Amino acid sequence: MYLQTYPGGDYTLTVINKFGCGEVSAQFTVVDFLNYFTPNGDGYNDTWNIKGSNALDAAVIRIFDRYGKLIAEIDPNGEGWNGTLNGKPLPSTEYWFTIEYTNNSITKEFKGHFSLIR
Repeated sequence: MYLQTYPGGDYTLTVINKFGCGEVSAQFTVVDFLNYFTPNGDGYNDTWNIKGSNALDAAVIRIFDRYGKLIAEIDPNGEGWNGTLNGKPLPSTEYWFTIEYTNNSITKEFKGHFSLIR
């Protein structure tokens, strides 16, 4: 089986029966985000945010440290998180996030993690 990665966005998967008995379609959302970011002021990967879906436009993104402390709450349409808390740079480590969004009137949550590298 070949696994292809797709950029963030909304997709429709259609399966067609090989005997011509019909087809079934389902819609799904791919959440795209950087696995790491480097907020060092060089203009590359200086902030972290999600990408790619109209379904996530109204999402609430929360970023936590490894102890579960809320570090930031960001807007998916904003500039993203710059690796600071109260204006002070946070250390290089893993951070966790949740994305709470509504799709087809159903509230869903996606969880993941990324690295901050200084």
